[in-house]
Amino acid sequence: MIIREWRGRAARSNPDAYPDHFRSKVTTELGALPGFLGAHLFRQYLGGTIEFLVLTEWQSMDAIRAFAGEDAGKAIVEAEGVSALVDFDSRVQHYETIDEI
Repeated sequence: MIIREWRGRAARSNPDAYPDHFRSKVTTELGALPGFLGAHLFRQYLGGTIEFLVLTEWQSMDAIRAFAGEDAGKAIVEAEGVSALVDFDSRVQHYETIDEI
């Protein structure tokens, strides 16, 4: 299994826009993709912003490339997600699961 990690930041005055987008659009679209196994959304408050951490689970890097394209490290952020954030990572990280408890 591969974990894909991405982070975005929103203003504290706009705490619900990205989670709403994530629940209504991101999870629905990802859920339809072959090789997609699940997603987790986390948040932490950092001064004047809220940072969201998104971890998605995939069967393989091939499944990720089918979603993201040949440059699998490029973040895929839809316009609605961009408008909910003040900034976000343009690149993602991938981690191979080596143990699970």
